[in-house]
Amino acid sequence: MTPLFNVVTGLNRILFGIAALAIFAVVPMLLYEVVARYAFNAPTVWAMEASTLLFGPHFMLAGPYLLHLRGHVAVDIVSERASARTRQALEIFGFLVIAVFAAVLGWVSWPLAVNAFQLGETSFSAWNPPIWWIKFIVPFAFLMLFAQALVEAAMALRTPPAATAKEARP
Repeated sequence: MTPLFNVVTGLNRILFGIAALAIFAVVPMLLYEVVARYAFNAPTVWAMEASTLLFGPHFMLAGPYLLHLRGHVAVDIVSERASARTRQALEIFGFLVIAVFAAVLGWVSWPLAVNAFQLGETSFSAWNPPIWWIKFIVPFAFLMLFAQALVEAAMALRTPPAATAKEARP
């Protein structure tokens, strides 16, 4: 099962890298907008919206690998005081809750993405770009979060609970 774990985590690492690169597109867009607006009194109709359309996928696609890196905010008030076995059980439970959450949101967002595609949905702004494609990123990102949460739960289940220094003392 480890090769499957590596595929899921590896794909999420690639998506994380792509998401990180998106910021390198957002910053120049916003810089261009600021210069055009304040130096030349010629604001763009596209820069703010384009940066928003890139920022959405940025955080959606980065989330699953961030889960692997344990980069999300964690409230460990209970788990810090718990035994190693209880900490492990809490960690597995947390990953399973994330998996259920991702599955539900992925399930709910899929019909919305399909509907947006069928309607050829646009943003209805002055620029009015098509946005249906970005709505497919939502269920895809939740699918990847679901898969990564299951991988992390399985890895936590396979790893023996580590004793803290306090528990190891006689």
